[in-house]
Amino acid sequence: MTSPSHSIHHAAAAGYQANSDRYVKGRPDYPPEIAVWLRDTLGLHAGMTVIDLGAGTGKFTPRLLETGAQVIAVEPVAQMLEKLSIALPQVKTLAGTAESIPLPDESVDAVVCAQSFHWFATPQALAEIKRILKPGGKLGLVWNMRDARVSWVRKLNQIVDRHEGDAPRFYTGEWRKLFPFKGLDALQEQVFMLAHQGAAEDVIYNRVRSTSFIAALPPQQQEEVIDEIRQLVAEEEELQGKENLTVPYQTKAYFTTKL
Repeated sequence: MTSPSHSIHHAAAAGYQANSDRYVKGRPDYPPEIAVWLRDTLGLHAGMTVIDLGAGTGKFTPRLLETGAQVIAVEPVAQMLEKLSIALPQVKTLAGTAESIPLPDESVDAVVCAQSFHWFATPQALAEIKRILKPGGKLGLVWNMRDARVSWVRKLNQIVDRHEGDAPRFYTGEWRKLFPFKGLDALQEQVFMLAHQGAAEDVIYNRVRSTSFIAALPPQQQEEVIDEIRQLVAEEEELQGKENLTVPYQTKAYFTTKL
């Protein structure tokens, strides 16, 4: 088994280690429909075992716990795994990467990757996920994405995306090129709507600061990005002068089954 740090992208390693607190504060939760999707589509229930792969600080983990299944969180960034352990002591945690999951063959009923699969979308990772899944087991992929159909959100994304460098992103669709994958059924998609409501400092500024490649920038450059976004907020009629804001999101959920 390789060391967990070997396959962590530099933007994730630097950004998430330095900004795990802002990740907790700035990231939205998930829509209530996800509970139904986990239960009815992935079939999670008591007596099953599910892996939260790339679990981070455990933002998605409570959704998995609500199904009654046993949850094992696998995460390579120690600072994030520590926060998950403190917040959710009932969850078993393992240091590991998607390419080297420290679990036996065909030992779990489902693997769920929330906000994470784009970081490790490689044939090696998908083969490793397939290895630990029981026959008929499910792989679920979930992302919350700001709804760029809204004009001001599109402008916000443009400011942020200028700094992405070579960091993998969901929106590029590169991760989808892995599918179809031998031994896995066709990928199926559902889309839900989500409103992230709260203080602008959290739902916009801390959310941007929690973005891996922004968090990895030198502090002065990070604040230059935030200043540019503050200017956008000040100029947009829909946002200006409001202490609390609503950021529209789409939650995209995909699943496939081990044949």
